[in-house]
Amino acid sequence: MSAVLAHRARRRLARDRPALAALASLVLVALACLIGPFLTGHPPERIYPDFVRVPPSLAAHPRSDELRPALQRLAFRMRASLEDVAQEGERVRLTLTAPKPIDERSLRLLPRSGLFGEAQVLERSADGRRLVVEAPIRRLYFLLGTDALGRDLLTRCLAAGRVSLLIGLTAALAALLIGVAYGAVSGLAGGTVDALMMRVLDILYALPFVFFVIMLLVFFRAGLWLVLVAVAAVEWLDMARIVRTQTLSLKSRDFFRAAIALGAGTGTILLRHAVPNMLGPIIAAATLLVPRVILLESFLSFLGLGVQEPATSWGVLIAEGSRALESAPWMLAAPAGFLVVTLVALNRLGDGLGEALDPRLQRGPDQRDSAGR
Repeated sequence: MSAVLAHRARRRLARDRPALAALASLVLVALACLIGPFLTGHPPERIYPDFVRVPPSLAAHPRSDELRPALQRLAFRMRASLEDVAQEGERVRLTLTAPKPIDERSLRLLPRSGLFGEAQVLERSADGRRLVVEAPIRRLYFLLGTDALGRDLLTRCLAAGRVSLLIGLTAALAALLIGVAYGAVSGLAGGTVDALMMRVLDILYALPFVFFVIMLLVFFRAGLWLVLVAVAAVEWLDMARIVRTQTLSLKSRDFFRAAIALGAGTGTILLRHAVPNMLGPIIAAATLLVPRVILLESFLSFLGLGVQEPATSWGVLIAEGSRALESAPWMLAAPAGFLVVTLVALNRLGDGLGEALDPRLQRGPDQRDSAGR
């Protein structure tokens, strides 16, 4: 019977085009976050001092007007002066002069800058104080611009998505396991045990979440694992209430009473009768739990209590972008766009799963199939 119900749920979900569009959007976002940072051509931590707060553009950098300032800064670090610059296609020829002989090892600064390839010395004066050097120009693209340190914002958003999705899925999974076990045991036990377990939930509900996180920071260092522990420690409360309510409803069903009458153990009843019959509401609630966790992590990171550098998340990027909203609005728009798309898609997918897995919402052909069987 469960296979039949699963087949009908898949059919109902397949007819829900907004839910399928949300699922496709989530798959694209997840694949982009996993593979994208390797394809952008920029390591997430790579800093380009010459391109700080560059606006989003399809144009390649460095442009012709950006070559001389970049080369002047590199020449200064070489302890030399830039006498002349000439661009020939995708290569640049520069003339360096200095009061002392120029050490050719300093030319390594050109490829290290990320803007140029390996340099070749074309001419060298007898005293070594004048060099004519040629190097290929590397073309850099910043499709979503750069941040306040000169890091590619697209790469940062994709790398941050890994952390945000990891926190959302891991914390939601932990909350799912704890909440299902706690709620099922409470509903199945009933009586005094149920009342006592519910009062424990009430006490935990009364604890302010931010105060709880601050207390954790007193004993532990802020970081990714602290966020996971803090979020998972509170997000299972709602799941426990949902599962308890479903368990109390199932206890009045004949198959549940028959299992108890036949002497089935508590573990068997939970695993073979309670949890499978609550799978629909549980999956729907878990899907809606992920965006709540991501949003909560973003809130903590915005306050500076969440993910810390060098790691990053959408919440951290949004916090950085809010501080540069007037001068560089793209720093806020880029991570906020990723976050909004993910949250909307997760919520819509959760609604679709809830409708597809709820047998009371069967319509049309499904009802006729049920009657025919």
